[in-house]
Amino acid sequence: MQRVNDQIRISPVRVIGPDGDQLGILPTDEAIRRARETDLDLVEVAPNERPPVCRIMDFGKFKYQQKKRQHRGHSHQSKIKEIRVRPKTGNHDIEVKVNRAREFLTHKDKVIVSVIFRGRELAHVEEGHRVITHVLGQLEEIAKIESPPQQQGKRIVCILAPK
Repeated sequence: MQRVNDQIRISPVRVIGPDGDQLGILPTDEAIRRARETDLDLVEVAPNERPPVCRIMDFGKFKYQQKKRQHRGHSHQSKIKEIRVRPKTGNHDIEVKVNRAREFLTHKDKVIVSVIFRGRELAHVEEGHRVITHVLGQLEEIAKIESPPQQQGKRIVCILAPK
């Protein structure tokens, strides 16, 4: 927590001007007076130094920039999204799902592409492989295959990660 203006009790302090130049070691009252003359605040930036270092600046702007810098440090948590299709899914429906997967990948999320078989569709596994290779072919420029297509019971599953 930075001390500002009248919260700074210790005297004298090393003062840095609003444009970054050293103003020297001044009594605290003098430093606060100079800050108020320029309609700015005296902010303690290095309280552990001897004498403490204070800077003449706009404290509201300083706090805003600090908060913005802290917010920028947060990284996106990668989530796993799933796209499910069936061997008989129409071409347009597959295009819609591919576009959705493209959005997920641009947001740095992983995508699981699943072809799900029902009933007697399992007799035509090659149709499911055709569908999944079509989907992978459309996403190859923005995704890398993390695990290749493999059959797991009544499903063919493939995991894609953003490039």
